[in-house]
Amino acid sequence: MSASYSTQSSGQQDIVAERHFRAVADSTYDWESWIGGDGQLVWVNPAVERLTGYSVDECHAMPDYPRAIIHPDDRDRVGIILEAARQGTSGNDAEFRIVHRNGATKWVAISWQPISAIDEGPLGFRTSVREVTDRRRLRDQLRLHAEHLEQLVQERTARIHQLEQHRRKMERLAALGQLAAGVAHEINNPLAGLRNAFELIKEDLPPEHPHYELLGAVDREIERIGSIVHQMYQLYGRSLQAPTQFDLERTVRDVVSLLTRVSRKRGIMIEIEKRGQLPLVELPQGEVKQVLYNLILNAIQASPDGRPVLVGIIADRDQVQVAIADHGAGIAPDVLPRVFDPFFSTKTHSEQGGMGLGLSVSQSLMEAFGGRIEVDTDAASGTVFSAYFPLRVDRTHGASVDESAPAEDPDR
Repeated sequence: MSASYSTQSSGQQDIVAERHFRAVADSTYDWESWIGGDGQLVWVNPAVERLTGYSVDECHAMPDYPRAIIHPDDRDRVGIILEAARQGTSGNDAEFRIVHRNGATKWVAISWQPISAIDEGPLGFRTSVREVTDRRRLRDQLRLHAEHLEQLVQERTARIHQLEQHRRKMERLAALGQLAAGVAHEINNPLAGLRNAFELIKEDLPPEHPHYELLGAVDREIERIGSIVHQMYQLYGRSLQAPTQFDLERTVRDVVSLLTRVSRKRGIMIEIEKRGQLPLVELPQGEVKQVLYNLILNAIQASPDGRPVLVGIIADRDQVQVAIADHGAGIAPDVLPRVFDPFFSTKTHSEQGGMGLGLSVSQSLMEAFGGRIEVDTDAASGTVFSAYFPLRVDRTHGASVDESAPAEDPDR
């Protein structure tokens, strides 16, 4: 090029240089602009039409170029950038949105730097804009992916914490169960002897004896001790009874019949409501009766005299829900997390008090064959214990099934 210029005049070299400059500038892929010191557009390359839909002539005709092209929400921020550029600053890769002539929104990034000539001084500033919509989309996808991963980590951490708490609870329950089973074993033998001796005394004591009315109280207390011993054995997690196929609604009604004497003494009616057609279940019926007996008895004891206990039976796809609702005062928030703990009871000092094993045993039995118990409580309306029974034993859960053991009656 320098050789060809040497044969031309200085003016011709200026013309060639200007022609080459315009060829280079107009061929630039990015949207290039030259804005004068007064803020007016001096030159813009044809790439503006590819990016914005507006022609070079239309850009020159804009009274406040490039404000009309910028997204309304980003105009103030871009205005600050352009004013800083007029003050002689430079910058790179500032992102904002533009609105294409067809209405589409695009993300772009702008770079700017001052322009000056040796013999003329400052000439304004130059801007270079390129589309970054794909880059922005990928960055947003990466951000969403990172947020999703963070959520998964939080959920997994919470799950690990939950499993660790469950493991500790199971270890504590196993230790308490072993202790309870040992105590129950030591109590059971002398209790059997005490029961036999009492039966002999009862047979020989005539009804007219002045202390005959005490026999009933003694008999009830012996039965109460026997029931507690039985629950202590269950807490240890012995093998489940062999599953049998039966009608769960009929079993609920059988358990309600067993508790009729207790409920009538308090003037409490037990109302049963069934929704939909119930399938037969294949579960250890003795354990199912024990769970229902404990939950319905608790509801009777929690309800005020004269208020009903409601038992709802609802079939789902792969389970049957039995919801037992009382009209008591609800469970206090500080007590609720402990209601399934063994040996915890809010009735310890009342005449209904026990050892706090009913709910713990019920939960243990439900988990053993793949069910669960949930609690919903409110001080104004009472408490609902919902037992979710699977249609058949889930052998991946809890204790093993003893195929040879007979079913048990919970009311003994």
